[in-house]
Amino acid sequence: MKRKFSLLLVLLTLAASVYAQDAAETVDKLRAQLLEVQAKEDALRTRAQQLDESLKPENIERSLAGVGSTRPEELRESRRRQLTIERDGVLAQLQTLETGKQRLEAALANAEVQAYQQSARPAPSSSNQLMAASSAKGYQWFILGGGGLAVLGLGGGGALLYRRKARSR
Repeated sequence: MKRKFSLLLVLLTLAASVYAQDAAETVDKLRAQLLEVQAKEDALRTRAQQLDESLKPENIERSLAGVGSTRPEELRESRRRQLTIERDGVLAQLQTLETGKQRLEAALANAEVQAYQQSARPAPSSSNQLMAASSAKGYQWFILGGGGLAVLGLGGGGALLYRRKARSR
């Protein structure tokens, strides 16, 4: 019996340290994801600026200067539509990234709070862990016993109802 409690004590201590490490790892992973999102956001903002510059009428004209056509107005309009569609796509990606970034920032803040709270908790003493383990066992028996009594009660009540119906026929 004493051996089981010492094993349980070791397992609880190990679980607490692993849980604290998991919280710190979660914070690190979220920070890395946030940096990736920021890098993607910067690249998309740069591309959006390039597209805005390309959409200026003089730049569209310059991009089509080497192309000969009998309908230059249609070429310019086609190029403008193409650049507008691409810019709208980039802006939509930016909006999606912004939403994801806000969610990541909120998740990071929550993870940092959890990691801080876990690091601030005192290491549980062996007597506290032993009492927690024994009280958890007591609750298990109580719940199992209560569940067993409920099953017996329902089974007995069902049997009584069945007998009454059988007699009344």
